[in-house]
Amino acid sequence: MNHKCLLTLLLFTFLNSIYAQVCITNVTIVDVEKQKLTPNQTVIITDDLITNIQQSNNKTLPENATIIDGKDKYLIPGLIDAHIHFFQNGGLYTRPDVIDLRKFKSYDEEIAYAKTDMETKLRRYLQNGITTVIDVGANYHFLKQRNDFTDKPFSPSIFITGPLLTTYEPKVYEGLGEDEPFTLTETIEDGINGVQKQLKYNPDFIKIWYIAGADGLSIEESARKNLPIIKAIINEVHKNNLKVAVHATQRITAQLAVENGADFLVHSVDDEILKDDFVQLLKKNKTILCPTLIVHSGYLNTFGQKLNISNYELQKTDSYQLGSLLDLKHLTDTTLVKNYKNYANSQQSIEGLKKTDSISLANLKILSDAGVLIATGTDAGNIGTLHASSYLKELKAMRKSGMSNWKIIQASTINGAKVFNKENEFGLVDIGKKANLVLLDANPIEDIENVTKINTIFNKGVIFKPNELIKDSPTDLAQRQLNAYNFRNIDAFLEPYAEDVEIYSYPDKLLYKGKEIMRKEYSEMFDKIPNLHCELKERIVQGNIVIDKERVQFGNELMEAVAIYHIENDKIKRVYFIQ
Repeated sequence: MNHKCLLTLLLFTFLNSIYAQVCITNVTIVDVEKQKLTPNQTVIITDDLITNIQQSNNKTLPENATIIDGKDKYLIPGLIDAHIHFFQNGGLYTRPDVIDLRKFKSYDEEIAYAKTDMETKLRRYLQNGITTVIDVGANYHFLKQRNDFTDKPFSPSIFITGPLLTTYEPKVYEGLGEDEPFTLTETIEDGINGVQKQLKYNPDFIKIWYIAGADGLSIEESARKNLPIIKAIINEVHKNNLKVAVHATQRITAQLAVENGADFLVHSVDDEILKDDFVQLLKKNKTILCPTLIVHSGYLNTFGQKLNISNYELQKTDSYQLGSLLDLKHLTDTTLVKNYKNYANSQQSIEGLKKTDSISLANLKILSDAGVLIATGTDAGNIGTLHASSYLKELKAMRKSGMSNWKIIQASTINGAKVFNKENEFGLVDIGKKANLVLLDANPIEDIENVTKINTIFNKGVIFKPNELIKDSPTDLAQRQLNAYNFRNIDAFLEPYAEDVEIYSYPDKLLYKGKEIMRKEYSEMFDKIPNLHCELKERIVQGNIVIDKERVQFGNELMEAVAIYHIENDKIKRVYFIQ
């Protein structure tokens, strides 16, 4: 061996010795590319890269490595949500252009929450096994703020664009400065200038909001009228070596966008069943499609006050935004609330949603079967589509379309990486790829819900347990049990309570003790009392004590109450009721 080779070998050995190493032994690798399970493997991670994969019976492991036993566990690439919005929070007040509730909560307050909550959103995504997010419509503020999280180990990788370039802008968003989520492009020059302005902020791509019909013309007339602007934007973006995402929900807008170079369609076509010529166009142009199946129903189910929220969502989501979705039950503008409820529950709306959902599901199956690349995305941030926790609901909707679990996992990992040609960097469990990985306690190919059974998360060279990423505050616990109460979900309601919880009538009369008695008391209430709803009127926090002033509806009766929650060891230990 010559001196140069020896020096290289010594240097490689030295570097391996100083980098942090992790060995996941005896694990089953979920090979999303080959669609097979490979059992009894040892995956070696050096720093933030997968540096070796070997049979577990090979006992040669790096010295001083952290060993994680993967027996009976499944290792998947980190999940990717290819469609989110940081500037939207998912609650009732986040889209004043859809339902204007600014007299109850200012939009400035909603924007401020989105900014201060960005870290928590990112932690929540990682907690749910999502190691990459793609924000397909933000603003200049978030283009800058994402830089604060580039190297943070708790943050998923962020791909982001700025304001949506559009020929139609809702009035409510005008004049917001760097918080404005739209750039109005009424001419070709506007479109080119809109791209140039965004380039100064180093976006990962550019997004077009291709809205047809807002100008009073038919959908096709409107789409073709604005096509020169759309085409000019796409050309300008491609000249600057970026990709273009397009919001296009009609077949004609999607077709025109793809014909003129769109790289990424961020919604399903929901107005007609796709024909083969369109399918072949997508394949020829290698356009990736993100179906976003659940977002429309999130709006209508919120407005119609018929939300169906799972235990998983109640425990894993932003409890304050989730709680806001029920505010329509007690807002004082009863005429507005009634009008939205009637609209959402009208036969026309129900049939309309049923039709668009069925078309979207059918089109997803057609495209998936034809080999068009599908990337999983939720459109999280919209009303009723909550950040991170909505991901499972989207996966289940994709399953309903007829996609296999293998194809869904592909759409949620490697295909998301392909949006930006990053499949050589991440999206697979393979040597040389980034170790953005999720260790599951159950097989996701048997049941897609098993992606939520997370044992360990690996991100940017750091190992996380899900419960380490977000620590519950006393108000988090109080809010979570309040939400579950309003959804009459007994298991989720009891989750924040200690096993030996004590319930008192203020100041010191013990009513009962223990979760099992509490389960019996509240289960009977949830089952038998109609119109059960608790409105939080005021909240005071003193250390580990939360004091809630509440207005509670029992059937046709209303009563005022105060609940005092004492938190110990991250659970509600004692509750005092004042009536």
